Amino acid sequence: MKKTGILNDRLSAAIATMGHTDLIMVVDAGFPIPRHADRIDLAIAENLPDLRTVLQLIATELVVEGVVRAEDVVTHNPRLDEWLHDTFPTAEFSTRSHADVLGDLAHRAKVIVRTGAYEPWGNIGLVCGVDVPKWFGGDGVVAPEYYADKL
Repeated sequence: MKKTGILNDRLSAAIATMGHTDLIMVVDAGFPIPRHADRIDLAIAENLPDLRTVLQLIATELVVEGVVRAEDVVTHNPRLDEWLHDTFPTAEFSTRSHADVLGDLAHRAKVIVRTGAYEPWGNIGLVCGVDVPKWFGGDGVVAPEYYADKL
């Protein structure tokens, strides 16, 4: 038995396949997941599991360099937005229209994880990054300018 971390075999395996710039989405119970998507359905009942629990668990196992959310999160669900900033403090944040999150972003995602969340605009994209000090901290290695502040 796995001792720590994410116990769901499909979610754990999906995280292990993520590479730099890959996108994983963690979505609410009502999200229209495209038919072709690699769908991991964790939803059991209303708010089981909730969005924040799943995001927090993923944050412990995945290097996240970007967080994408609908513009409505910033204006209509500011507590979620604040929580996201606290949970992913080194990530670059961006917004898209709600329609883009449901459409273009969902079609670009490598994996979509459905939660039981009843959270308004609770559809979050996480862009996989690299552990900059491990990749670029070696002797004689020159890190790209855009990573300088992370060394």
